[in-house]
Amino acid sequence: MLGVAIAAEVVGTSALKASDGFTRLWPSLLTVLGYGCAFYCLALTMRVLPVGIIYAVWSGAGIVLVSLAGWIVFGDRLDLPGFLGIGLIVAGVLVIQLLSTSVRT
Repeated sequence: MLGVAIAAEVVGTSALKASDGFTRLWPSLLTVLGYGCAFYCLALTMRVLPVGIIYAVWSGAGIVLVSLAGWIVFGDRLDLPGFLGIGLIVAGVLVIQLLSTSVRT
């Protein structure tokens, strides 16, 4: 469910950029649907995992994937500090996933 929440949030955020301030109908609807699905799936995930772990993984993966979508779809660019920051986020998510016993409930 957490993976679905992450994917839905990435779709919602990407559609939000495409909505041009909610002036375009279809991207605006996709934004609302994406965020609605993301929060529903997050709520289900919170039944079995600690909220701090969920939020760390969700936001970290979301930052990386939205940055990737921005680069591929919208031509956004990152500088070296941006890449380094994203690398640190990935490292943090990996530490949580691989080393934290909080994830294994």
